[in-house]
Amino acid sequence: MSMLMHAYNRLSFSPSHGQGAWVWDENGNKCLDALGGIAVCALGHAHDAVAQTLCEQSKRLIHTSNLYSLAEQERLGERLCGIANMDRAFFSNSGAEANEAAIKMARLYASAKGVENPQIVVMENSFHGRTLATLTASGNRKIQAGFEPLVQGFLRAPYNDIDALNHIASNSKNVVAVLVEPIQGEGGIITPDAGYLQDIRRLCDENDWLMMLDEIQTGMGRTGAWFAWMHEENARPDVMTSAKALGNGVPIGACLAQGAAAELIKPGSHGTTYGGNPLACAVGLTVIDQIESHDYVARAGVLGERLLAGFRQNLASYDSVVDIRGKGLMIGIQLDRPCAVLMENAIARGLLLNVTAGDTVRLLPPYILDDAQADEILVKVSELIVDFIQQDGPEPQ
Repeated sequence: MSMLMHAYNRLSFSPSHGQGAWVWDENGNKCLDALGGIAVCALGHAHDAVAQTLCEQSKRLIHTSNLYSLAEQERLGERLCGIANMDRAFFSNSGAEANEAAIKMARLYASAKGVENPQIVVMENSFHGRTLATLTASGNRKIQAGFEPLVQGFLRAPYNDIDALNHIASNSKNVVAVLVEPIQGEGGIITPDAGYLQDIRRLCDENDWLMMLDEIQTGMGRTGAWFAWMHEENARPDVMTSAKALGNGVPIGACLAQGAAAELIKPGSHGTTYGGNPLACAVGLTVIDQIESHDYVARAGVLGERLLAGFRQNLASYDSVVDIRGKGLMIGIQLDRPCAVLMENAIARGLLLNVTAGDTVRLLPPYILDDAQADEILVKVSELIVDFIQQDGPEPQ
């Protein structure tokens, strides 16, 4: 009997090692990784430069605490802020912690303005983490159940509905910030209309709200831009969070801010023991170096277009395929029925993928895919879905 808490319903695949886009289990079975550790392993597995950095930095210095100035942290902050067009960074251990920092910054912003009982607008169907504040901010009742009373101070709105936000602006006096994902990942790879983020930016400027973007899944090049907001003009946020691909598997998160928001956190107002340690920051620098030197941001965009076009062609004739959507290497294929069984079915065919929102096949492969591997994902996923539809029969009316 496992001594682990039953927090997960584990799949049958038990990874033992990986190389590039491939992962092997304890029995030598090989799978092509189309999930990338849920958007984490952008550079794939056992990456030489990442491994070298881990070895060299671990022999030099892993941790001392944030009581001292850390050169690796300073360098990563400078590089990341330069890429993201932000002014300051706070490093944590995870995306949820980065979002916690953003939520606390909104509270500090409210305090400075003298706003009592401040509210942060969050979106239906969103996901921001598993801490008490971030699960409250998430628009997923399933992950909130049993954890009441939830954290106060959140106001929920429909995603991709600027009219709803305009209505809130006209009727709610205590709003201080909007927290939104540029693309809803856990919610089913939901992509908003063009100009949505730009409209939120305008609304925040008009109402003196902070615009806060959760780029944990979309960031670090996954959508074909360093950060998804960069696909639109005039959509730069005040606060932005990043994690996942930043460490390629080494735990690290970042909360970035610009303008007045960058000055909200003062000594004593926030902190972390492990966050921004030399090991994690050295790896973050290596990840950025590798993405830049191999032009992986552009590559993610090209591969995404190739895969989306291929899926639309292969699955166009199947009414059970409700939608095929995404941007870059962030792809969702929504069916007209629950399809969680496809995760196990995929393993049997030598493929790792995920089903999110119950009915959407989610693909978040590494950027280092070659064309042949991308085509293999296209063929295997298409066949997997077609076989499932044909075997499962028509959706009951």
